[in-house]
Amino acid sequence: MPRSPWLTALTICTAFCPAAQALAGVPKFEATVIDPNIGVVCYAVTSADVNGDGKLDIVAVSENRVQWYEAPAWTKHIILENQTEMDNVCIAANDIDGDGKVDFALGAGWIKSNTGTIQWITRGARADDKWSVHFIGKEVSTHRMSFADVLSKGKRQLVVSPLNRSTAPGGIRLMAFEVPAQPKSDRWPMTVLDQTLNRMHNHTHVDWNNDGKLDTITASEEGVNLIQSRGDSFSKTLLGTGAAGDKPELRGAGEIRVGKLKSGARFLATVEPMHGTSIAVYTSNADGSLPLHRTVIEDTLKQGHAVWPVDLDGDGSDEIVGGHREAGTGSVKGPGLYVYSCDHEADHKWSKHVIDDGGVAVEDALAADFNGDGKPDIVAGGRLTHNVKLYINQGK
Repeated sequence: MPRSPWLTALTICTAFCPAAQALAGVPKFEATVIDPNIGVVCYAVTSADVNGDGKLDIVAVSENRVQWYEAPAWTKHIILENQTEMDNVCIAANDIDGDGKVDFALGAGWIKSNTGTIQWITRGARADDKWSVHFIGKEVSTHRMSFADVLSKGKRQLVVSPLNRSTAPGGIRLMAFEVPAQPKSDRWPMTVLDQTLNRMHNHTHVDWNNDGKLDTITASEEGVNLIQSRGDSFSKTLLGTGAAGDKPELRGAGEIRVGKLKSGARFLATVEPMHGTSIAVYTSNADGSLPLHRTVIEDTLKQGHAVWPVDLDGDGSDEIVGGHREAGTGSVKGPGLYVYSCDHEADHKWSKHVIDDGGVAVEDALAADFNGDGKPDIVAGGRLTHNVKLYINQGK
């Protein structure tokens, strides 16, 4: 295996600042309410150029709708409404039918029966038509999805992770659905990547070995695990222990993303446990042994529900965007949105900066350049606040 590009153990320093004040490693942000009331819950947000004009739009999912906000004025377009089983819970963008226009996979059936419907949606003939729903499959408790070529077939598959076990024995089925030649009518072949983990809240993808193949990293009750293809089978490797607890809801990890520091060293950022209080950073041990070294850089959240590494200030080192959906226990209660910066990589120190204190009960968040100025911005969707907010990166 090639030499690991991970950094050694980190320590933490914590600082707080109002959203309008720029501290080291964090630019100023200008907040805009994109939608003050999306519905009961904004379950998920993503980005895509929906109308093909070269501008990145915001897409958001509520319990009964899929809607997109057209850049640059953020005009709302409802493209799906009451056409799936309640509640819609996750979404992933991809040109599924190969027509050069973005489509979306959608997970629904979340709240009442947890039927876990998996479908994709495609636009109508006219711009103001509602989109059509096409069946892919069902998996009880479907919770998160993404597109990635985890089967090394040269074409991305739809990777789906349910939250809870739907089949016995074993744990949840982490699945990869291949897009067929005729996606509206043909069956989507499914491959099980793993069936041993429980309470898998999210997953992400990375080329772990630098071998040109994408692997999957999961956040579950069992901690952080690496799922890799081994020919016709898949292996599982424990990377991080997650939070320790004597109950399932108190242990493991809930959110997971991969970041990179200025030296080129990668790290894992997590929310722990599921719906937890902590944000943790995983880095390599000096001797390369596993599991990775775990450092908690935040422990005052309540219902932590988003983490996203991104280089916000262009210094070559990723910051970590994190959010929670209920008031926490620290001096800044929230719920809200924060940025954690590794301001002194050589000294292994992280700082915390407040972007929004109380204005958004973060259910989901991500970073992307939404105004085309070359600087990553942040979009967040709220649960109890029912809103969608955009934070435009103003630079230092």
